[in-house]
Amino acid sequence: MVDGVRRGHDPTRTRPSWEGDTLSPTRPDGAPRRSTLWSRARFALLGGLVLVATSACSSSDLPRLGWPTSAAAETQRSLWLWQTLWIVAFIVGGITLMLILWTVVFHRRSRMGEVPVQTRYNLPIEIFYTFVPLVIIMVVFAFTARDENAITQLAKTTPNTVEVVGFQWSWTFNYVDDGTYDIGTPDQAPTLWLPVNEKTRFLLKSPDVIHSFWVPKFLFKMDVFPGRTNQFDLTPDKIGDYKGKCAELCGVDHSRMLFNVKVVSHDVYAAHIAQLKASGRTGIVENGRVDNNADGKQGRVDINRGQGVTTGSGQ
Repeated sequence: MVDGVRRGHDPTRTRPSWEGDTLSPTRPDGAPRRSTLWSRARFALLGGLVLVATSACSSSDLPRLGWPTSAAAETQRSLWLWQTLWIVAFIVGGITLMLILWTVVFHRRSRMGEVPVQTRYNLPIEIFYTFVPLVIIMVVFAFTARDENAITQLAKTTPNTVEVVGFQWSWTFNYVDDGTYDIGTPDQAPTLWLPVNEKTRFLLKSPDVIHSFWVPKFLFKMDVFPGRTNQFDLTPDKIGDYKGKCAELCGVDHSRMLFNVKVVSHDVYAAHIAQLKASGRTGIVENGRVDNNADGKQGRVDINRGQGVTTGSGQ
């Protein structure tokens, strides 16, 4: 206070009659003043309801929280982990929001008449802020590792084995148990045939660079390394046609490394295998390119050395 005038106060400044250190319960026009906080809260609630109503989610989709439906039995358990993470996020977000609103409402200057007391160097609070996030991360990591190990666990035996060869820039699918194969080119995507409700062992190989075998509907993907065989088991449990692609940038035609997946009944699968044998697609193709040798037999070409190697009889 200097000469009866508050510091920073301009006595020449005119102020509306309703403006002062304390808010009047009415506006200049006599209408009651509405709480700004309550108005914003109602607006946010209305926006959330509109968002949910316009998202075209059915009552069965809402509990999934945006998680797609898997077409493989092993990856069904991923839904539980997804929902758990959302629950944790809702709890942490709700507590954080309540703390923010508590500070905004009960520690504002207009209510306390001065700047609130600043809390600093509070060791218990700092330990709490450090300990709680670490616990959350450790719990989430533990459940993630548990589910990942369960999904990638290999069975002792499987009724079907498919060797997947990713090469620049397409795919070869060797049906190992039946001695046949499907092969594609960047211009013609190959089709992987799988029997429904039968566990299949996938062996992933590459003769050139790193690729990644990914069928989005199976909610699973795994890298394909040169000089190393990765493997996993999946049991397709829904008949249908799905899309697959390479999920690792592997060269100029990476975007053309597409393939189709057909999950069919056992009888349809057996008929397709018989058709492959009848067309002469027998043997194992390990490097992605198949040419006809001089004797008419189909062979594979080692794309690293350019040498043709016979894999089976011709038509």
